[in-house]
Amino acid sequence: MANTILVGAQWGDEGKGKIIDVLTANVDVVVRSQGGNNAGHTVIHRGTKYVLHLIPSGILRRGKVCVIGNGVVIDPVALVAEIDGLQKMGVAVGKNLLISDTAHLVLPYHRVLDEQREIRKGHAKIGTTKRGIGPAYGDKAARTGLRISDLMQPEVFSEKLEAKIRENNSILKAFGAKPIRFREVNEAYLTAGEKLRPFVSNTVVWLHRALQRGKDILFEGAQGTFLDIDHGTYPYVTSSNTTAGGACTGSGVPPHRMDVVLGVVKAYTTRVGEGALPTEDTGVTAMLHKMGREFGATTGRARRCGWFDAVAAHYATMINGVDELAITNLDGLDAVDPIRVCVGYRLNGRRLDVPPCDAAQLEICEPIYIELSGWNSSTHRAKKFADLPPSARAYVRKLAELTGAKLSIVSVGPARGQTIIL
Repeated sequence: MANTILVGAQWGDEGKGKIIDVLTANVDVVVRSQGGNNAGHTVIHRGTKYVLHLIPSGILRRGKVCVIGNGVVIDPVALVAEIDGLQKMGVAVGKNLLISDTAHLVLPYHRVLDEQREIRKGHAKIGTTKRGIGPAYGDKAARTGLRISDLMQPEVFSEKLEAKIRENNSILKAFGAKPIRFREVNEAYLTAGEKLRPFVSNTVVWLHRALQRGKDILFEGAQGTFLDIDHGTYPYVTSSNTTAGGACTGSGVPPHRMDVVLGVVKAYTTRVGEGALPTEDTGVTAMLHKMGREFGATTGRARRCGWFDAVAAHYATMINGVDELAITNLDGLDAVDPIRVCVGYRLNGRRLDVPPCDAAQLEICEPIYIELSGWNSSTHRAKKFADLPPSARAYVRKLAELTGAKLSIVSVGPARGQTIIL
């Protein structure tokens, strides 16, 4: 398998974790290059459900090396808890995990600031996970952040942490929030740092040596295209580059070493949190929630749901340079007939074929739909493309055509075996 960037081509929660897990059978290394523990990848293997937040999904495959790259923001205490949880479930975590020494840290004051800013925004809140991801990236951009390399030097870390806590406590006081206690944080983070020390290295050098040895690398995306800080539905976005370019900057692997971009979409559209969702439909939402579907892996929040948005998906293909398309959750539409697909927007009487950059304008866009026939039968047991009902095959082909990428994978359930490779 070639070096592959896997990206979400919607608003996140596209089922990337399952697709990553399937693809890791044919790669040597899996790299996470952006985001933090605000992401959640769910993988079901042999009846066991694994929810991963910082560790790449390849950790569930023996013989694979997982790399947390420099573009990720890491809560060390949360990462240690995730490692401990996997080990208790029988998953080996040792030399198969590497952590970049230049990845930035998420600290307790980041989480409190995140929460307080959301509270103050009221109805205009973004809908963050309150994990402190935005403020951590803010410190990174302001060149005042602490990194894993600092944590590996206890005296340096403690000195920098004390200054940062003093600075941020003055801000928290203005918010009316409780101050952060230096001693508690310092002790907890240094303890976590010692547990993480065996995994820490210069991952840029390691990855380049892996490339020289001809290793195949999968770059796993977190969140989705329309949560990208530059290209998403700003300000209702995350704080990192969730698009394909983020895989390069967040890992140190240059663009010319990338071979394929695989975009993942659901057979319909979902979104967690605030912001525009042009094809949102309460009937679709109610149906999927009744089926027990569409609840966030990280927060458990119910996702907003709607029809497939080909306008957004086609734009995501453009931004990411998507070569191949994976369509997940096709089985979620097994009992829906007819099925609607958005092929354009109408804004103030004018048709749009790309999403407007202004979030307020996107909010009032009216979707232009076409209707496709449903198949009214279960797709769960389909093992190859020919096993799918004719209308289901026509549906996914139409989505690929509208998106502008080659259809390569169709998922009809959460298990590894419920994956059709074209």
